[in-house]
Amino acid sequence: MGTDPEALRDAALALSDAERAKLARDLIASLDGPADDDVAEAWDIELCRRINEIEAGQAQLLDVEEVLARVRARIA
Repeated sequence: MGTDPEALRDAALALSDAERAKLARDLIASLDGPADDDVAEAWDIELCRRINEIEAGQAQLLDVEEVLARVRARIA
């Protein structure tokens, strides 16, 4: 790579907030390796299933404060 990492960092910090955010997302995504289309499709199906359950009144929804209180109690 012949580019100095510090020079790259300085150049990145000179970008706008939106440009830095996109660059950060791209860099983090590059660490994960290639996307797995089967996993993405499985998540899409699962999200649709959960939305349908909520809309049909079949899902038990929990209050976020209650959930956080339970988690805090478990780790304390």
